[in-house]
Amino acid sequence: MNPPAHYRGAPFWSWNCKLDQDQLSRQVEYFKEMGMGGFHIHARSGLDTPYLGEEFMDAVKVSIEKAKQEGLFVYLYDEDRWPSGFAGGAVSEEEFRSRQLVLRPRDEDNRVYDRERSSNERTLLLSYDIVLEDGYLKSWRILNNGEDSDNPWDLYLELRPKIPWFNHESYVDVMNPEAIQRFIEKTHEVYYKEIGEEFGKVVPSIFTDEAQLTYSTCLGFAEDKTGITLPFTGKLPEVYKERYSEDFFRILPELVWELPGGKRSPARYRYRDVIAELFVSAFADTLGKWCTQHGIALTGHMKSEDTLYSQSAELGEAMRFYRSFHLPGIDVLRDERVYSTAKQAQSAAHQYGREGVLSELYGATNWEFDFRRHKLGGDWQAALGVTRRVHHLSWMSMAGAAKRDWPASIFYQSPWYKEYAAVEDHFARVNTAMTTGKPRVRIGVIHPLETFWMYMGPNEQTKLIREELEQNFQNVIDWLLFEQLDFDFISESLLQNLYEERSDRKFHVGEMAYDVVLVPGCHTLRSTTLSALRKFREAGGNVVFAGTVPAYVDACESEEAKRLADSCTCIGYCKSEIVGALDPYRDIEVRRADGSSADFILYQMRELEDKRFVFLANGRPIRNEDLTVSERLVVRIPGDWHVTLYDTFKGTQRPIQTAHKRGWTIFEWNMYEEDSLLLKLEKQEVHPHSTIEAEIVDAARLKDWEKVRSIVDPVSYSLSEPNVLVLDMAEYRLDGGDWQEREELLRIDDKIRAQLGMPLRTGRDAQPFAMAKESPVHELELRFKVKSSVALQEVYLALEQPEMAEIAVNGIKVEQKDCGYYVDESIRKIALPPMPAGDWMILVKIPFASHINVENMYLLGNFGVKVYGSQTAIEKLPEAIGFGDICSQGLPFYGGNVLYEIEFDAKEDGLYEIGVTKFRAPLIGVSVDGKRTGTIAYAPYRAPLGYLKQGKHRIVLEAFGNRINTFGQLHLADEQWEWFGEHSWRTKDECYTYQYQFKKFGILREPEIYRKRTQ
Repeated sequence: MNPPAHYRGAPFWSWNCKLDQDQLSRQVEYFKEMGMGGFHIHARSGLDTPYLGEEFMDAVKVSIEKAKQEGLFVYLYDEDRWPSGFAGGAVSEEEFRSRQLVLRPRDEDNRVYDRERSSNERTLLLSYDIVLEDGYLKSWRILNNGEDSDNPWDLYLELRPKIPWFNHESYVDVMNPEAIQRFIEKTHEVYYKEIGEEFGKVVPSIFTDEAQLTYSTCLGFAEDKTGITLPFTGKLPEVYKERYSEDFFRILPELVWELPGGKRSPARYRYRDVIAELFVSAFADTLGKWCTQHGIALTGHMKSEDTLYSQSAELGEAMRFYRSFHLPGIDVLRDERVYSTAKQAQSAAHQYGREGVLSELYGATNWEFDFRRHKLGGDWQAALGVTRRVHHLSWMSMAGAAKRDWPASIFYQSPWYKEYAAVEDHFARVNTAMTTGKPRVRIGVIHPLETFWMYMGPNEQTKLIREELEQNFQNVIDWLLFEQLDFDFISESLLQNLYEERSDRKFHVGEMAYDVVLVPGCHTLRSTTLSALRKFREAGGNVVFAGTVPAYVDACESEEAKRLADSCTCIGYCKSEIVGALDPYRDIEVRRADGSSADFILYQMRELEDKRFVFLANGRPIRNEDLTVSERLVVRIPGDWHVTLYDTFKGTQRPIQTAHKRGWTIFEWNMYEEDSLLLKLEKQEVHPHSTIEAEIVDAARLKDWEKVRSIVDPVSYSLSEPNVLVLDMAEYRLDGGDWQEREELLRIDDKIRAQLGMPLRTGRDAQPFAMAKESPVHELELRFKVKSSVALQEVYLALEQPEMAEIAVNGIKVEQKDCGYYVDESIRKIALPPMPAGDWMILVKIPFASHINVENMYLLGNFGVKVYGSQTAIEKLPEAIGFGDICSQGLPFYGGNVLYEIEFDAKEDGLYEIGVTKFRAPLIGVSVDGKRTGTIAYAPYRAPLGYLKQGKHRIVLEAFGNRINTFGQLHLADEQWEWFGEHSWRTKDECYTYQYQFKKFGILREPEIYRKRTQ
């Protein structure tokens, strides 16, 4: 089975340079080679072609035409970088600027709260006299103009600042529908005018990214004299008054301070609901309506989707947005496991009848992220409904700061890019099955977000309960998912329109019908939710209250929920009781051989008539990448089923021999860490006294093989590209001044900019197309000193924009000749003259201006490199290489492939395989006698050698490279650092070191050869 493009990934194609149509066409072909189904056109930092201008749109059209030829889809992205809404700076009207309320004590807190979100553009709206007693809000009143009091607090309307990131404009008011309509005019209508005939065809969707409110803050201590910020839009007071018949500004202090006597403020709850609805209706609903009318799907994701706090502070409510998304989306950065984010989107997708969920994944994972993590990181998401994979990122260029834009580049710059089709084939086959039929989910869970809103007060009084609610939220997700009790969240705001009363004892929410509803420790419920639950219970449905029974309805004290709970099942908020109450609604069970829960297995189930499709996967991160870890599992499915196993890597299928006992279909699974199973279940009649034994699903069957040789000694090797010495440390001088001591190039760049009064390159700069490019009036000289114990006949210097540079070696000017590129087309190779043994002096002169980048350079050739802390030297490459870290074997900066060449003398004819259990490489390709026979990427780390005749054979293990030691954070001292963007290269103080910090690479343990046992 070779699924079509629709089921395949579509990375963010980072348009981050001056667009070139020939380059565009070449790169579209790379996506095809990688097994992708298309790409998202994504303007990123470095774009030097005016966004959405004529040249930009011509590039879009060229990409579409080339994609048609390759059978790929072109997915649009609705912004210049992110967050969506400002149209690259084109939505610049003052009335559309993002804004917030700032409440601060008079004359005591004049700070700018967040330089990217706050400004000094403030207008005083009114002032309050705040009276606190023991930290609680005893009373308050609005002061008259000019009036003072013992504790005056001033309320300001503050505009979001104009900053370089928004191309010197401001972010947009996302709660203002007129602002979003202007965003559409400046973006969506431009695309529709130019390529609208392709909407719904080769251009299926448009991605919106990380739209956000201004950040809502809380006081630390109730009596702190510090200000707080609250999201705001001009129509908020009017909407609040219409809905609740209250003056918004009169109740505002209740949003900030707790009421005495343990009273809860309905106003705080109502404010959160109003801003959530204003945001969704203005942004998502407006975009969704336009997309529906124009035949293109709205997809993408919002900001801060994962926790109750992040949603409350910056978003409102994640699930509410999905009502207008044709394909709800999420964002999973690094190698995180954010089950809440995925489950929320999947739930809404189920209830609105959407095909699946989109995920922006793998961002900020860095260069050394290997294939096993690509699979595991995708598998858990596939088990939670993700069907469109948007890889973050595929760089068009690595020029300038682009190479630090949240690597790795999942593209041609990575030596393994042509191998990636195997990963995409796996997910395309899973996606095909997981979009078949309808989701089978029997459990609904009321989302507890609205309870959390009630406690957005001072930390000293409310943070403890917020932490408890947050932990309960994450616990119920973890408990149910990893006990294989799949569920959907039910958003109370969506339920009021999606609920349908029927008499079939099911709780109908849109396209879904649940057999049971869990209320997980909510303190308040909406009256509409309570009404729906009451009707469901009266019709014979099962409602389970876990933990606290709500004492509030619509955040007002009420006994109504308690009266309902008295007729329902009430249990404690603990795993055993919740799992026990929901166990009758189980569709599959996975246990360890000792009978305990396999609390790392996730699943998704789809049903089509009398068939079901099931995907089982490891939902946890890797425990030990250096050992062959496996678990014997027992899989039990209620009912009598014929089970077919799909091999998602080979595209084959076969039946599984199952046992049938007491109404269960059973088989065993010897599971390795990166394993997953895709099954088809078909109803069948089974003899009541069937004695068929269950099969053990085990593709590796390691017991069938015996070890015949360990390769312990060093072996011959070859490299797929020249070795490299990174030149990132130089002496320097500006405009012929005094030479300055050796320094890292990025730090030199910072120092020169500071000296000349130029803005630093922080990764938050304006786009090049929006910047004036002055003629350079300064000259920067960089002097690299290199020691070499060997003479070299062929050596290259690779650098960016060599046409702007003057290069001299040992005082002799180099006549530049372009010899192709190194790693990326922007990094050009210049041949240097033959170099003698001894000390070399490489001088590079470049013009300097604010728009010119100072970047590392690279010496390339057939040499080895020795590193002494912060110092380097060139030496001869070793004749042979051992199984260990290549950094200590002359290749510390090397990022290409290493081919280990093994001579093997087979003592007899037979089937052989090879194992490599400890390695640091994306994957290992295996070849025998010049023919590729397999790949080692996933546990148990074996690959076939095929049927070998007695005699000598040449085995090559190709450890595919990554670029971490060439383009990674070579001076980052903090090994716990997790966010690998621009700032991770620009650390300071103890997070920085001049000593080189390498990551291990290569085959780190001896390979072992096995022969299949004969029967």
